Amino acid sequence: MSTTVSSTMNLSGPEDITDIPAGVGEAAPKATRRARAIKTAGIWLAPAMIGLLALLFYLYYQNLEETANSTVISALDWSTKLVPQTQRIIYIAFWSTLIVILLAVPLGIMLTRPALRRISPYVLAVANSGQALPAYGLLVIFLGIMGQGASTVIVALSLYALLPVLRNTMVGLDGVDRSVIEAGRGMGMTKMQVLVRIELPLAVPIILAGIRTAMILNIGMATLAFLIGGGGLGITIQTGLKLNQDPILIVGAWLVALVALTFDWLGAVAERFLTPRGL
Repeated sequence: MSTTVSSTMNLSGPEDITDIPAGVGEAAPKATRRARAIKTAGIWLAPAMIGLLALLFYLYYQNLEETANSTVISALDWSTKLVPQTQRIIYIAFWSTLIVILLAVPLGIMLTRPALRRISPYVLAVANSGQALPAYGLLVIFLGIMGQGASTVIVALSLYALLPVLRNTMVGLDGVDRSVIEAGRGMGMTKMQVLVRIELPLAVPIILAGIRTAMILNIGMATLAFLIGGGGLGITIQTGLKLNQDPILIVGAWLVALVALTFDWLGAVAERFLTPRGL
C-alpha cells in the first residue's frame, strides 16, 4: 500500500509541472530577440531612407538651377559655397565629438572609482553648465577668450556636448551588476582587468548612446559657427533668411539634416557591432 501511495505522489509532481502554461519562460527571450531584430532592420533600412532624401535633394537642387533667379543660384553654388560649407560643418562636428570622447569617457571611468566618487557631483555640475548656457552665449564667451575661427567653435562645442557622454559613461559603469564584478575578482582578475574585460564591455551600449547624442548636438550647433567666423552651412541658412529666399534656406537646412542623419546612422552601426554579443 505504501508503494502505491509513493508512486502516486511521484506521478503527481510531473503532472503539476506540466500544468504550467507553455512558453511563459520563453516570453522574455522572444521579446528581446524581436526588439533586436527590429533594431537591426532599422540599421539596414536607414541608408535607403538617407539615400532617398539625398535623391530628393538632388532633384530639388537641379530644379532650382533651371527655375531660380541669379541671386539664388549664386548663393547655392555647389563647388564654391555648399561643398566647402558642408566640409566645414563635418570637420567641426568630428573634432568636437572626438575631444568629448577623449575627455568624458576617461573622466567618467575615474569618477566611478571609489577614490573619486565623492567629487562626481561637483564635476557633473561643471559639465552641466555647458548645456545650461545657450549655445550662442557659449560661443560668444569663447570668442572673447580665443578669438574667431573654427578652433574656437570646436572647443565651445566640446564643453557643450560633454555632459551626455560623461553622464552615460558613469550610468553605464554604475549599472553593471556587482555580482558579475565580484565573480571576476573571484577568478583572480585585477581591478584593471575587471574594468577592461567586464565593466566597459557591459557599459558600451549606454556609452555609445551618449556619444551619438553628443555628435548630433555638435552637428546642430555647428550651424552657428558662422557667427564667430567658423563657417559652415549656417552661412547659407542665414543668407536665405536675410534675402527672404526660402529655396536657399531649404537647401541649407536639408544638407544639415542629411549630415546629421548620416552620422547618426554611422553611430548606430558602431553601437551594433561594438556591443558584446548577448546584450
